[in-house]
Amino acid sequence: MVRLIMGTKGSGKTKKLIELINNAAKDEPGHVICIEANRSLSHDIHYQIRLIEASEYKLNSYDVYRGFISGLYAGNYDISHMFIDNLCKTVGRDVDRDTEAFITWLDAFGEQNGIKFTVTISADASALSEDMQRFL
Repeated sequence: MVRLIMGTKGSGKTKKLIELINNAAKDEPGHVICIEANRSLSHDIHYQIRLIEASEYKLNSYDVYRGFISGLYAGNYDISHMFIDNLCKTVGRDVDRDTEAFITWLDAFGEQNGIKFTVTISADASALSEDMQRFL
């Protein structure tokens, strides 16, 4: 399952994400992970959340991101929710077909392995295709 949080800069995405992460820390039965572009959330989220700074791992393409997420899961089958902040910024791209293919892959991977994904993207939701609107 994938949930997208989209909006332009200053629209409240980060505030909403922090709230969702902290609620997941209390409610999720498994481990919760947050992948962020830089360490800007470390003082705002619950200490039990595994915070990963994407720049440390050079997550600069969707293929690398797929491998990274697959590796995280291979090393820890108890992951129940992953939060990905600023996906397109981390990868260094605008919303495009590859972004949509990645989100579709996340959805399938999550369904197969029982992981929820919440992803923020700094862009107007109108940039998504009709098929991708289902994740909003």
